[in-house]
Amino acid sequence: MSSVLYDVPGPKARRVSLIGSVVGSLLILGLLAWIIMTLAQQGIFEGRRWAIFTRADVWSLLGNGIGATLSAAALAAVIAFPLGLMLCLLRISDLAVIRIPIRVVLEFLRGMPVVLMMFFVLLVFGTNAFIAVVAGLVLYNAAVFSEIIRAGIQSLPKGQREAGLTVGLTSFQSRMIIELPQAVRRMMPSLVAQLVVLLKDTSLGYIVAYGELLRAVQVMADFLGPAFLFPIFFVAAAIYIAINICVSRIAVWIERRGTKKAAGGVAKAEPEPIEAAVP
Repeated sequence: MSSVLYDVPGPKARRVSLIGSVVGSLLILGLLAWIIMTLAQQGIFEGRRWAIFTRADVWSLLGNGIGATLSAAALAAVIAFPLGLMLCLLRISDLAVIRIPIRVVLEFLRGMPVVLMMFFVLLVFGTNAFIAVVAGLVLYNAAVFSEIIRAGIQSLPKGQREAGLTVGLTSFQSRMIIELPQAVRRMMPSLVAQLVVLLKDTSLGYIVAYGELLRAVQVMADFLGPAFLFPIFFVAAAIYIAINICVSRIAVWIERRGTKKAAGGVAKAEPEPIEAAVP
């Protein structure tokens, strides 16, 4: 018996795989034990270092940082995704006079560091830190969203577009009604990954003095001293991971809901009555 990609491993291959898994697990456990012992020798797990999280002012500062991070990420995502859709449609336009300049703009935005775009908006236009952070995130992520959606459209069979044109749809209608919905559903994992990147890129806002979560952590670390550096960064990392997991779960729920709607739901077959046999 064999699968599509490879033959089913035999007894020797399974034994080697089991030994490799056991050895790898032991190495990982040993590394974790060494890290924990090293941190314990440095007094990281002392109660006084973690007692700061019983203070209301610490959680107030963390809450302000979380709110600033989520507000910048949410506004940037809401603006960047529709802008990316528009740029994608212009990028795949049938007119070269539109397609080529948009391609140049997208390559420029994708190649520019997000921090430089934040600085450019802040210094040239004289905006506040919040607008500079959101603008930098929007410009970069709109270009990335555009390329992701374009890749999804190009991955569709050519017959999709040809069928739309055959039934009388215009090129734009075929893009919007037939191709874009399928491309977005197909590229949903990449779009979700980019949303997580967008959320993490808000941490670059500390460079332009925006009070997001990382900025709040740095302020606390400078105020409390280096002895509390690890606990503060550990809690901040846990918050980032929790937020990213929530974003991924929400996106998976949206994807499943959209897929079910596209399929028209699942019809349940009603059992047919069984007629008694006539003797």
